[in-house]
Amino acid sequence: MKKLILFPILLAICCSCKDNRTLAGAGQDDLIPEFIPAAGHDNGWVKLGGGPVLGSPELGTCFDVNVIPEGSAKYNMYFSWRPKKAIALCRSEDGVIWTDPKIVLEYDESSGWEDNINRSCTLYLNGVYHMWYTGQARGYSKIGYAVSEDGETFERVTTDPVLIPTYNYEGYSVMNPYVLFDEDRGVFRMWYACGETYEPNMIAYAESRDGINWERSPLNPIFVHGEGWERDRIGGCEVHPLPDGSFIMFYIGYSDIDTANIGAAVSPDGIRQWKRLETNPLVAPTPGYFDASSCYKPSVFRDEENNRWQLWYNGRDESMEYIGYAVHEGLELK
Repeated sequence: MKKLILFPILLAICCSCKDNRTLAGAGQDDLIPEFIPAAGHDNGWVKLGGGPVLGSPELGTCFDVNVIPEGSAKYNMYFSWRPKKAIALCRSEDGVIWTDPKIVLEYDESSGWEDNINRSCTLYLNGVYHMWYTGQARGYSKIGYAVSEDGETFERVTTDPVLIPTYNYEGYSVMNPYVLFDEDRGVFRMWYACGETYEPNMIAYAESRDGINWERSPLNPIFVHGEGWERDRIGGCEVHPLPDGSFIMFYIGYSDIDTANIGAAVSPDGIRQWKRLETNPLVAPTPGYFDASSCYKPSVFRDEENNRWQLWYNGRDESMEYIGYAVHEGLELK
């Protein structure tokens, strides 16, 4: 594998990762560079070559992360912890080395709709952490709502879900919520995946003034699968505002039910006229790596201080899923 010329800031991040890590199947003497190409074409994205930043056979599958800057650390990662059927939290100062997980919200079989919980997002607003999460039972997925004062101990606002599959396009599931707050209009804005439960099919949009009662867009679904690497379906996303007032969506695209890549698209208002980036897919599976089968659910941070994008995702090789890390030097994405 050809070595990359690493940016100084990437070298600084991974100075602590320079051990004898190798790609799966490589010999112990075949050391790999700290960063490797994130996809099969040059798009400016590189992924950490030393392996996943979170997850191990001992921890089990960790997936569908949501990283936010609000908290006691520079980076605060909420993730789905499959063996525990819970949402857990890790913290990091560099985005690579993370604390041990702490469960912040557990499943509740007595609710009747959340035998398992996962796929959450957390929004810090006016001194409160607001979490919307996915509850699953009997083949259905629904969205619940919990809050916390410290970001570590969440309490459900209501025992019932706040969003359930209702329309034909939503199928059996609404899941993977991602929420922003529009201060000018005083509304929460939610992008969510819907359709099948094993893997959703498309992205829809809804708004709420209280985080509980949601009104869906009449334009739903607002984003559906494309061609090639995303010809089968679209999965979970994050949507971030850009300085010019437009919005960028990072999302999962599936070429088939078992093969996923990460792409991005831009919209003037976060609802209409989505335009996919020319450099898609941004992050793709790497043969012999922990993400050799699929790259799923991105969570991103627009790091203006260091002029870069940071991206965390769950990668799968066969059955296990761990959390990986990728970086794009420069804030302009094409």
